[in-house]
Amino acid sequence: MAAVRISSRSGLPSLLLYLGIGIALGQDGIFDVKFDNAELTQVIGYAALVVILAEGGLGAKWKEVRPVLPAAAVVSTVGVGISVGITAAAAHYLVGLEWRQALIIGAVVSSTDAAAVFSVLRRVPLPSRITGVLEAESGFNDAPVVILVVAFSAVGPVEHWYVLIGEIALELAIGAAIGITVGWLGSLGLRHVALPASGLYPIAVMAIAVMAYAAGAMAHGSGFLAVYLAAMILGNSKLPHWPATRGFADGLGWLAQIGMFVLLGLLVTPHDLVDDFWPAVVVGLVLTVVARPLSVFLSLAPFRLPAREKALMSWAGLRGAVPIILATIPMVSGVEGSTRIFNIVFVLVIVYTLIQGPTLPWVAAKLKIVDEAEADDLGVESAPLERLRGHLLSVDIPAKSRMHGVEVGELRLPPGAAVTLVVREEQSFVPSPTTVLRRGDELLVVATDPVRDQAEARLRAVDGGGKLAGWLGTGNSPVRKAGLSDDAPRAGARQQ
Repeated sequence: MAAVRISSRSGLPSLLLYLGIGIALGQDGIFDVKFDNAELTQVIGYAALVVILAEGGLGAKWKEVRPVLPAAAVVSTVGVGISVGITAAAAHYLVGLEWRQALIIGAVVSSTDAAAVFSVLRRVPLPSRITGVLEAESGFNDAPVVILVVAFSAVGPVEHWYVLIGEIALELAIGAAIGITVGWLGSLGLRHVALPASGLYPIAVMAIAVMAYAAGAMAHGSGFLAVYLAAMILGNSKLPHWPATRGFADGLGWLAQIGMFVLLGLLVTPHDLVDDFWPAVVVGLVLTVVARPLSVFLSLAPFRLPAREKALMSWAGLRGAVPIILATIPMVSGVEGSTRIFNIVFVLVIVYTLIQGPTLPWVAAKLKIVDEAEADDLGVESAPLERLRGHLLSVDIPAKSRMHGVEVGELRLPPGAAVTLVVREEQSFVPSPTTVLRRGDELLVVATDPVRDQAEARLRAVDGGGKLAGWLGTGNSPVRKAGLSDDAPRAGARQQ
């Protein structure tokens, strides 16, 4: 926890501090713990990566990811291929590695790390288009990279490149289908079955996400893509007790990162890194200033994104624990020179994270991409009232909400929904129709099952469009619906 606090103030990803703790505990460190079990590290690393991907998917906002989904899919597949080719060529011709070793390194370091990227970018308000691409890319590109590393580390050589591409496409398709199916079925069940204790919801959500990984892997598909997509669907399904679930997943994600990074620090032998320092610097330099920018600019060329946004995405391609975990695959497979591959990847990740991490906010400011006007989302937590056939919505009004200054009666909630309590400055009271809402208020809204979604949609519309949401083309359209007033919103409507 102290490391998290230090990293948040310094601007450095916390992975460096955790790796430092592992190195201090391990060989050549203070306690000189002898640990060289690459297979155990890979197993624990995979388990931790599943949890981290699940946490990332739960936090991904569909409204931000959906518009950039095609771009993220292309940069995490075609972009990965471009990056692998350029980086492997540099490792072969500039460092002198054999082609098999060079291809493994090229594949390993072509995966970006969501934990590393967003531990730095969470302090920088960026447009949703950029954060959406970076977030979706970091969740998607692990799948094809894992397939490539396993293929290059296999005993037999890869004879035909088109067969490899076909296998990657098939595994991604299977993983995507299973992830979407498990996520949809899981969200359907959790929304319609009231569990006996609120504390069971976070456990159930994480269990469903991990189940998606297991099902995808057993079906010879991409389990990593399956868990990310399932978690994304669960995270955007308006599940009961969502803030508690999100906090639980966030805590598990931190725990997974801490354990994984410390273990990777234990595995490395510091005095063996000296000989591979400059090769790692050379490969990392080509990756950072040539391979990553070209992969971003070429793969995103059809999407007409501004050049400065592509430049920031190029610099934001941070590598974290994922490449180091993937570097254990050739060690377990017995690839010749695998220890050197691991050392080069380890040094590369540390050196270029130290360079890119602290400079990301500065680069965003210089490119004039910082969006100070990015508003906080309206916080809505739902708890099912099974016996009453209704829902209790807890609504937190954020600082920049346009719900500030709106009277309770002006919310125009559909019949069957009502604001029953307002909590303001630690004082609660029953509001009247003329009670004026303020920033920081917490509202308790009771809604019956048929109008639960319409009530939340209306609250979100007023949050974005103020009391006139639904009029003059803003927010939801005032079209008469059965059982609702003229001002009732369409489900899911939101001011654009």
